[in-house]
Amino acid sequence: MKATEICDVFRACFLASHNTWLKGGADEPVYLPAKNQDGFNYIYFRQDFAASALHEVSHWCIAGSIRRRQEDFGYWYDPERGIARQIEFEQFEARPQGLEWIFSVAAGLSFRVSCDNFDESILDMDRFRRQIRSATLQWLGDGLSSRAKIFAEALSARSGVTDPYDNNRYKELPK
Repeated sequence: MKATEICDVFRACFLASHNTWLKGGADEPVYLPAKNQDGFNYIYFRQDFAASALHEVSHWCIAGSIRRRQEDFGYWYDPERGIARQIEFEQFEARPQGLEWIFSVAAGLSFRVSCDNFDESILDMDRFRRQIRSATLQWLGDGLSSRAKIFAEALSARSGVTDPYDNNRYKELPK
């Protein structure tokens, strides 16, 4: 599935109910709440990358109503992280990336873990992969939020993937 198709699915699911657009072409992803004249919220993802679109939607699906009124959901982004900050980042990012993995399966796409840090000397990718897999299995066990479920099922219908919630799809650690 291409990023444009993901945008189409998102629009069909959420434009009328949440006044939110999913748009590509950004140098950096960002969420902008409705503070402009048109009254729409915007989720911008990098370039035309389908994975970036799915990742940003996962953050949006997790964000509550208060967070959705804040730019970038009120979170910080620190591109240069030492070990302690990287571990904090991974703890925060495991849930969104776990949900992104489910969205990727539903869209018929491969999922790749993003540690978002270029200093490989401080990374423990296996630890982070385990955290993401654990978060994914928790999503599957507890059930997705209503917005996440609507989106996953719409992606699945568009892609033709049956049962993206099958635990067997998530046996191995993500790449």
